[in-house]
Formats: sequence, structure tokens, C-alpha cells
Amino acid sequence: MNCKVFSILLFSIFIIAHTVKAKCVDTIRVMHYNLMYYTNNSGISDCNSISNNLSHKDVNIKSIFQYVNPTVFCVCELGSNNEYADRLLNNSINTDGVNYYKRGPLTNLSGGYIANMIYYDSRKLTLYDNYSISTAYRDINGYKMYYNSNDLAKGDTIFITFWLAHLKAGNSSANENTRLSQVNRLMDKISQLGEPGNYLLSGDLNFYSSNESGYKELVEYENSLFRFYDPINKPGNWHSNSLFKDIHTQSTHKSEDDCFASGGLDDRFDFILASPYIYYGSNKVKIVENSYHALGQDGNRFNGSITSPSNSLIPYNIATALYNQSDHLPVIMDMIIDATVGVDNISDNVFLNILNPVENSLKLELQNDNFSKYIFELYTIDGRLIMNKSENLHPGFHILNYPFNFNKGIYILVVKDQNGSIATRKIIK
Repeated sequence: MNCKVFSILLFSIFIIAHTVKAKCVDTIRVMHYNLMYYTNNSGISDCNSISNNLSHKDVNIKSIFQYVNPTVFCVCELGSNNEYADRLLNNSINTDGVNYYKRGPLTNLSGGYIANMIYYDSRKLTLYDNYSISTAYRDINGYKMYYNSNDLAKGDTIFITFWLAHLKAGNSSANENTRLSQVNRLMDKISQLGEPGNYLLSGDLNFYSSNESGYKELVEYENSLFRFYDPINKPGNWHSNSLFKDIHTQSTHKSEDDCFASGGLDDRFDFILASPYIYYGSNKVKIVENSYHALGQDGNRFNGSITSPSNSLIPYNIATALYNQSDHLPVIMDMIIDATVGVDNISDNVFLNILNPVENSLKLELQNDNFSKYIFELYTIDGRLIMNKSENLHPGFHILNYPFNFNKGIYILVVKDQNGSIATRKIIK
């Protein structure tokens, strides 16, 4: 981890022009990968121990894993018992002297032959809790982790929940309705937990377009605190559409080849979606700009394979490993963990506390050492100023209350004195 001084980016069109005290930052790399039947029981006659040999898959996954070096490795189509979960950990992840990756608990409430799993770098993250949702086809899993910060002894850390899903495949209306039903189960669970904050959803979601009902339920969910955001924000009809050739993730094979899907890369089935807190960087975790990508996808693969034409974006051995391992490409995204990405006091003369979440009244606690005129500006997350208050305050402790008759959502409070901005705070209603 490197420590440096940098500016706080509040939102895309509004920058608070001040410098904060240096703090340590770290990067979390997330990779999701459909392993294509990492099991001896695929349920498909031509996808067997010869055509889909696990020993060969172990070698391919190891090469890909070491090349990407993810902090968090989320997978689907893993055999639905602990034998396969442990095999992948021991044969492809904790190898060549590495021994610090752990995995989450495996569930199979839905009774399927394939399941989800998360592997994580235990030097950076610790598993705090886990959730499982039964659906008509496969479980949806949630893994709540906390970051191993230097301030753990003070009870100060950052939580991130990783949701993993593999939704029903197929482009019929019945399959689309099934995917919507699975998404509804997920959103009901997230709402029931009632813990808006840092969370991701990764998986083979099998959406054909941004107009599909399941996708829209995720990104347009009625409670904005719990909805998901698409980091690459490229809506449209992704299926067999060359306009989206740079984000397609399936299939790595052009021709029919045993259990591999054919037809070349012409679908965007694999996703990492982020909560508003991560998308806007309002709670100490923020997406690294332009880090989201499908491994090996250079935009020259439409209806072609990952190896033909020749792929200059990644080494030849990695392209070959991707080709031989799965008919999906892994998707990757980096996030910065930083105590200053959220909001922080930056004045030695002022302490500011916000009582979150708010209802109909915004309560501020402010301790100041110097007499000054203080200005309180409230912004929406997209940068619109919706409240402006000022107070002349003598030195001391003050409790301020302002009406808060705004819709549910996330807001940014900027506090200024006569010298300019001194503090920012996230407000949640």
C-alpha cells in the first residue's frame, strides 16, 4: 500500500477543490468467472471427464489466476459439494508458495449440481457473515467481508458484501421471467437485511439486453439505496450486436466443441454490478475508473474465438488457457479502499458529526475553536444544490437542526468557513 495526498472526487461534475491529509490506500481486484462445469457431474453427455478434464482445468485456471492476481475470485458452475470447492483452492489458487487464500461456505439449497463460490485473500479481507437464497435453479449467495485495516483494534473498518448469482439461461420469455423471479428473490433479501452500503453483484446473469426485466429490476429498483449500477454503463441490445463487441463475454469458441458453447463472442452474459455507495465512492470504497473489463476482450472478437484472430492484448498462453478452460471470459474490476474516499474532517479547528440516517430533520453536531461564519450546502449525488444555510458561530459545541423534506437517497453535505471548504459528509435518508 502506498500513502499519498490526493483530492476528493465527490461526483462526476462537482469537485471540492481542497487537499486532504495523506492516508493509506489499497486496491481490491475482483474477478468473476464461469468455470464451465468444474465438476464430474455436468449433466451433459458430451461434457465428461475426457472433454472437460478437471486436471487440465486446474492448470488453466491456475495460469489465469496468477496472471490476474485477484483479491476476490468469484466463480459459478463449480461442482455443488466441498470436494470441488477445496480442489480448486488447493490446485489452482493456493499454489507455488501461496497459502493465504480462503473460501466461503458452499450451499446448495436449490439442489443443483453446480454452485457458486468465493475465494479471497485473507491478508486483506475477513469473512464476517454469509447469506444464501434458494431459487428454482441455483442458489444466490452473499458473503459479507470486512477489510483488515490498521484501525481494527479501534473498531474501525470497511464492510463489503459480495453477492454471487448464476441466473437461468435462454432467451425465451419463460426464461426471462425465471431470471426476473430470481432477481426478485435477491432484492427482497437485500431489502430485508436493511443494510445499504458497499456491495457488489457478480455472476453469469444471462441477460440479453438492458431492457430485460431482470436487469431493469436491478438497476431501477424502487429503493435507490439498494439498487445496482452498471460500471461500464453501456445499455442496449447486447446479443449478437457488433456495437458491443468490446464487452461480449461468451462464447470463447466459434465452432462446436464438446461442452463448449459455439458461435463466438457475441453475448454479454457476465457482469459485475455495484451498489450506489461503491459506484459513487461515498462509503470509503470506489471503482477505479476504466478498470472494468473482460479478460482478453480487445474488441476484435465479434463472432470469433478468443484466440483467432491472434490476440495481442494478453500473452499467448493466457489466451490459450481461456480458450481451453471455459466458454466464458472472466470479468475484472478494481476498487480503491480509502478512508478519505468517503467523507472526512479535514480541519484541525472543527469537528463535525452527522446523525445518519436522517428522516425529516438533519441534525449536525459541530465543535469549533474559532469564531466564523459557517455555510452548509446540501447537494444531490449528481451535483444539484438543494439547500444552503449559514450560521455565525462562536467557539464551542453546537447542535444544529434543519428540516430535511427530501426524497430517500444519498446526499452530500459541504461545510465551508470564511477560508473555503473544511469538511464533507455523506447524508443518507
